[in-house]
Amino acid sequence: MNREWSELNKSVQTLLKKRDTYEEGLKRLFELRGKLWDVICSFRSELSREDFCAIPFIGADGYHSKTIAYSLWHIFRIEDITAHTLIAGDEQVFFRGGYQERTGSPIITTGNELSGRQIADFSEQLDISGLYDYISEVKTDTEKILRSLPFDSLKQKMTAERREQLLSLNVVSSDENAAWLIDYWCGKDVRGLIQMPFSRHWIMHVEACLRIREKLRKMTK
Repeated sequence: MNREWSELNKSVQTLLKKRDTYEEGLKRLFELRGKLWDVICSFRSELSREDFCAIPFIGADGYHSKTIAYSLWHIFRIEDITAHTLIAGDEQVFFRGGYQERTGSPIITTGNELSGRQIADFSEQLDISGLYDYISEVKTDTEKILRSLPFDSLKQKMTAERREQLLSLNVVSSDENAAWLIDYWCGKDVRGLIQMPFSRHWIMHVEACLRIREKLRKMTK
């Protein structure tokens, strides 16, 4: 893991645990997300349409076995779902903004159920401009939600009502590679969600995207 990102993430998790350092923790979280966001935006200017759909590590064990387009979709569908449905209890950006049509996506889920060529085929159907519009709006919305959260709300568990709402939306596939997400998310409190979908999850997938990008560069030399 990138040392700078890792150390920043560790400080975020420590600072969020105490009331008197909570605001600083949020500030560091947004700093971390900003650094990762810069990398995500660099893909748009550096990569071709084909690069976004390339899967040079197909069959490998790890996040780098995906495509960059899929990885961006996956990061931000999960963030949209957990920030809006589970924490805020309101409408996801995806539905509010008509992003299934705008991204050209054949699915509304996180994509956990896809593998191998399915991921490549899915990526080829995505409109990259629409995808970036979506992920940008999700990032902005999530940070608005986080800024509005008082410290005491971090210990709140996911309610049965929020779980039922999540299930009713069918945004998590019933496939065994995806269905576990329901229990995973609903077993956490708000702080637990901040610690994974909104920070560490970004790091893991962005690092995998960088590995894909470097592989593609070597393949074209």
